[in-house]
Amino acid sequence: MKKVDRVIALDHLLRRARQPVPLKRIREELECSEKTVRRTINVLRDRMHMPLEYDIKRRGWLCRKDDDNLCELPGLWFSVDELYALMVSYRLLSDLQPGVLDEYIEPIRQRVAALIAKEPIGHPELDRRVRIVQMAARPVNIEHFRKITSALLERKRLRLLYHGRARDQTTERTVSPQRLVYYRANWYLDAWCHNSNGLRTFSLDRLHPVVILDDAAKDISDQRLDGHVASSYGIFAGAPKATAVLRFTPSAARWVADEQWHPQQHGKVLKSGGYELRVPYSDPRELAGDILRYGPEVEVIGPKTLRTHVSNLAKETAAVYSG
Repeated sequence: MKKVDRVIALDHLLRRARQPVPLKRIREELECSEKTVRRTINVLRDRMHMPLEYDIKRRGWLCRKDDDNLCELPGLWFSVDELYALMVSYRLLSDLQPGVLDEYIEPIRQRVAALIAKEPIGHPELDRRVRIVQMAARPVNIEHFRKITSALLERKRLRLLYHGRARDQTTERTVSPQRLVYYRANWYLDAWCHNSNGLRTFSLDRLHPVVILDDAAKDISDQRLDGHVASSYGIFAGAPKATAVLRFTPSAARWVADEQWHPQQHGKVLKSGGYELRVPYSDPRELAGDILRYGPEVEVIGPKTLRTHVSNLAKETAAVYSG
């Protein structure tokens, strides 16, 4: 039994006990030596401030219950494995958007780190043993991120300038934030745009500046929001206009059969060992990029418009290298 687990076990034992618990019974419950029991008791009493007393007459330890209050340790208790998982989660969140929640999470991280500091592998190993790789991530202004998060949770409207890459234009928008989306190493905001009177998705790195307004945000139901932004392929919103039918070679099937391209996808293994995947989409751009990623190991069976679009992209790509 690990150190933190012994502390938790002793805490539970003493809180449930109606009579002083002898040292022998504690040793049996914790499955450890008398010295280890005494060290665990010292941790509970001196570091965790549990009101423990030793009853000399009855030769046992008890938790003092002043008035009618139950003896209970402050905070949440976790096993060592759960503490490690919390530390990894903190590392993941910090790497996804550095600096955004540090001031709120850091005190918790320090407490968790203190609990496992004396374990065999210790928390400092996380910096060496956990590696998070993000490809093509675009940096987001931390102050903008915080304002958007505040407005999102407090249900306030935002006024912002948005520069769209496709049209290379900057427009001023008033929006009601609905959801933050982390997709392919980048952050997006699903919001109701009051200028266009509809749902829109904004890339956070294209927002300059961001102002929180006093006006209450317009709420959109989850069902309507999912229908607009989560029903088609990738980050492109809108109801699906077609279903792509993709046929992969047996070698590519080993990977694709385990991948999720879309929540409503349908796939089947072919007699040849290949794999057929069907995914709904509204805009072919992102889907075409993912198809081309597999090169000659995938063929677009339908619809014809998608097949032509991917074929043209492949020809244009080949033409770049034909010289």
